[in-house]
Amino acid sequence: MTLETRLAALTSWHHDWSELRVAVLGLGPVGFSVADTLVELGARVRVIAEDADADRDRLLDVIGAERFADADPAARLADLAAFDPELVVPVPELRLDDPLSEWAGAHGVTVWGDIELGWRLRDKTPRIADWLCVTGTNGKTTTVQLTAHMLAAGGLRVTPAGDNETPILDVLRDPQGYDAIVVELSGFQLARLGEISPYASACLNFAEDHLDWHGSADAAWAAKAKIYENTQIACVYNREDASTERMVEQADVVEGARAISFGIDTPPPSGFGIVEGILVDRGFHEDRRGEAFELVTVEELSQHGLASPHSAHNVLAAAALARSRGVTPGEVAQAVLSFAQQPHRTERLADRAGLRWIDDAAATNAHAADAALRTLKDVVWILGGVQTSTDLSGLVAAHEHRLRGAVVIGAQRAEVLAALRQHLGERPVTEVSSGELDASGVLDAAVAAAVAMAQPGDTVLFSPAAAPGDQFSGTAERGRLFQAAVSELE
Repeated sequence: MTLETRLAALTSWHHDWSELRVAVLGLGPVGFSVADTLVELGARVRVIAEDADADRDRLLDVIGAERFADADPAARLADLAAFDPELVVPVPELRLDDPLSEWAGAHGVTVWGDIELGWRLRDKTPRIADWLCVTGTNGKTTTVQLTAHMLAAGGLRVTPAGDNETPILDVLRDPQGYDAIVVELSGFQLARLGEISPYASACLNFAEDHLDWHGSADAAWAAKAKIYENTQIACVYNREDASTERMVEQADVVEGARAISFGIDTPPPSGFGIVEGILVDRGFHEDRRGEAFELVTVEELSQHGLASPHSAHNVLAAAALARSRGVTPGEVAQAVLSFAQQPHRTERLADRAGLRWIDDAAATNAHAADAALRTLKDVVWILGGVQTSTDLSGLVAAHEHRLRGAVVIGAQRAEVLAALRQHLGERPVTEVSSGELDASGVLDAAVAAAVAMAQPGDTVLFSPAAAPGDQFSGTAERGRLFQAAVSELE
């Protein structure tokens, strides 16, 4: 049997993975989960990473994986070549044009992402879960959590998975198994998706983001569009976003799979939307051309902090996914009204210093910040970080009438400052240079600057429109430090 034939045939946890030489490129939660899983299956695993996390490095010794860590790309490449892998599994964030990935392609070595590997190993227990997959530029995590909460209300054993906090391979090794897994997929993961067949799938929205990683807007769109390939039951798309509708139109799906739209307007047949202040389902009603199931009211959403347009979109998309798996309208409503939002997503904090404070630290791009800004007025905006978006000037222009002023943090401030000064005229713009400040000090200074320029009753919005990598370990840390800085105010 050739190596190519052997790899193609490895489609089950119960197949023979022993002695397969696998290079895992990168560590972190996903890289460790890949290594841990493959070692359990008997493969010979070597983790090759830029740096080594002390705890995970120690655990690699415990599980019996080899590893090589070096900041020099040439040294990592030499180690990969010397290992001569039969299979390469990169962590999601590793670029397609990374030298190690390119080496694998040039030498004909098979490359799988963690999601493709997970799909092949989904049968460890007899209880094989349906996968409901979610992507989009923004709203993924909330929609995934909402969908899982709805499925649980319908009596299913379910979990969210797919991101760095809950790698898919960790979930698949649960000894009890699951009825359904709601899989959050980034564009990075989709670029290396391979062949999977989701029960249902959704792309919530599409905006040009992470173009430095994908290489072009077309490549970023094509990666997101993979979410719909081989979908079995329902392709859920945003009818207010033509890009997602085009993805569904061009997808090669399982015969009989339906296109189900969502939006905050009156829905067409096979759609979810809002009619006279009520969220409704016309997608799964027997008489969907003439009738609809009522879910929850907009007023009820408002009482639970979910009435903003982007939150309502998330609720409707989650409802469509859950209904496709048989959850009843009443169970959907029960789940929505008992849902606790994840922190740092337009999270309203206690009023301090005569101002309203909103923590939207999870906003890593312009599209997310746009959703937060469009619901507010008289805003002092704290923003900045590692830029992933292309149209900051357009974002500022769209919302300049809402802004009292702005405070800019992060190392990549020049483009942000230029856009703000172009559109805000004489309104104040303050920059906070990290200099001698640590991450906590940066946000203490930003909060102080916001207080100085705000007027009583204004809203201070921390919505960075950028990734956190230059100053913070992640969105959770920058949100936590922002909240700590606000809590110190009188």
